[in-house]
Amino acid sequence: MNAKQQSTRAKKMTQKRTELRAQLWPDLKVEDLWNRKEHDGFTTIPRTFPHIFQIMDELAGKGKPVSSVYLSLWCRVFDESMLDVKSMEHMAFESGFSGQRAVTTWKQRMKTLEELGFISAREGASGEYSFILVYNPYKIILRHRNRFQGGKFNALLARAQEVGATDLQE
Repeated sequence: MNAKQQSTRAKKMTQKRTELRAQLWPDLKVEDLWNRKEHDGFTTIPRTFPHIFQIMDELAGKGKPVSSVYLSLWCRVFDESMLDVKSMEHMAFESGFSGQRAVTTWKQRMKTLEELGFISAREGASGEYSFILVYNPYKIILRHRNRFQGGKFNALLARAQEVGATDLQE
């Protein structure tokens, strides 16, 4: 399928979903919805993130989930795949950690993400995690493929195929 065909198909699918939405929610005000093309403050995420997060958390070990930390990083990263951490306290809070051990817990999860290869960190004014490089999670999951439940990989593979993601093809 060429680019023009893909565009035509996408427009038809959008129109069909919009028509169905209007039938299912006839009183809906469109201004009550979030439209990424009309509002600032959005980021692009893989549609497979729920699967990716399950795998990441399993790789991190029981009781030490890293997906909320990774999501917080992802929501701050731009197309260069790098972010500048201004405050570890803010990052810890965004990741869901509070209290006296918030930053310590966040740093432990960051260390795990780095050890697993999902991120790389460099020291700077904000400490050991001042600059973060975020790698393609599909590539990292492929490296760890034999370290987590096969059913999770198969589910990720199926969803990736469904949404047209080709990053898992070896």
